[in-house]
Amino acid sequence: MNMLVNIDVEDLEKAVCFYTAAFGLHIGRRFGTFGVEMLGNSAPIYLLAKAAGTPAVEALPQLRDYQRHWTPVHLDFVVENIESSVQQAVSAGAPLEKPIMTQNWGKLAPMADPFGHGFCFVQFLGAGYDEIAD
Repeated sequence: MNMLVNIDVEDLEKAVCFYTAAFGLHIGRRFGTFGVEMLGNSAPIYLLAKAAGTPAVEALPQLRDYQRHWTPVHLDFVVENIESSVQQAVSAGAPLEKPIMTQNWGKLAPMADPFGHGFCFVQFLGAGYDEIAD
């Protein structure tokens, strides 16, 4: 089984610029004005143009909103140097929502993209998550 990541964005070209600058990704393929495949990570990221105010799914009354929002699913990008990765993402337009936190398993930096989607940078230290595994 393989995994693909799909991210709804309001402005496709702005999203391509951000994901290129913040994460060093590059365009794999374009799908007209509908979407762009971004490569350079362990899973391809598909940026999908979806207008604000459109239904997220037909079964729910929720509409797409690109203000900062919380979701139970977010992306973690595992990096070698969290400080330089944070600086690169901040330079691309991502806010650092809390200072970099150090845990016994590693470092964590909670951030958000320009479309309100939260993500984190993770830098493992020592045995990484094995430090806290039972």
